[in-house]
Amino acid sequence: MMIVMNIEPISEKSNAMTIPSVLITGASTGIGAAYAERFARRGHDLVLVARDKARMEALAARLHQENGVAIDIIQADLTQPAELATVETRLRDDASIGILVNNAGTAIGGSFIEQSTDDVARLVALNTTALLRLASAIAPRLAAAGEGAIVNIGSVVGLAPEFGMTVYGATKAFVLFLSQGLSLELAPKGVYVQAVLPATTRTEIWEHVGADVDTLSNVMEVDDLVDAALVGFDRRELVTIPPLPDAGQWDALQAARQAMLPNYRNEHPAERYRSVA
Repeated sequence: MMIVMNIEPISEKSNAMTIPSVLITGASTGIGAAYAERFARRGHDLVLVARDKARMEALAARLHQENGVAIDIIQADLTQPAELATVETRLRDDASIGILVNNAGTAIGGSFIEQSTDDVARLVALNTTALLRLASAIAPRLAAAGEGAIVNIGSVVGLAPEFGMTVYGATKAFVLFLSQGLSLELAPKGVYVQAVLPATTRTEIWEHVGADVDTLSNVMEVDDLVDAALVGFDRRELVTIPPLPDAGQWDALQAARQAMLPNYRNEHPAERYRSVA
């Protein structure tokens, strides 16, 4: 069942896009809740989307009391097409929403051959399909307005198949590629797209894979992660990797990738494939 409720209605403001409303998915806890807190402190009205209504109500009441912002709650399971469609409609129709934080996501435990096809399909539906549809719902309106932002939460796992989370990593590689492609298309129209790539972060996602986060090493706290991501947001970084000390390593990876681009246009196979030796 899906529930839409308000902690004070969104007011009609003459400066609606000066301080835009922010829609955040996966907003009941963890990274999404931290984003809600930070944007509320900045004076943004919020639309919180998650399955856990009670947690969102408690968060919304506290943030409204502390910051005086208006907050809408949409209880929705984004793997359910009808409920996802309601959030899409809100993004298309509500001109006050100028920032989307695509944070909702999950993971599952086990190796690829141990994971059920249905579980993998639900993982892909949330981590990629829902994120894509929500970005698609808001992007045309932001492009027409010539302003706004889409923040997609990925993961460093999308860069590292060696970490052994094959399907989860593939969904996060999709998030990064989509974000980079969207940035190339939308930046000239005034729309900022940011991909945020956390590493191990203290969230409830570890319960989904059957791991105890307290037994893991080098775990980043959620508040630290989001504060770093917002530094990247304010700097208008295209890709923000909070745990990476040397930004030059990312720049080198990008340079190496781009150096190969001219060779992808060769008419004939490379010489190394013309001999069986």
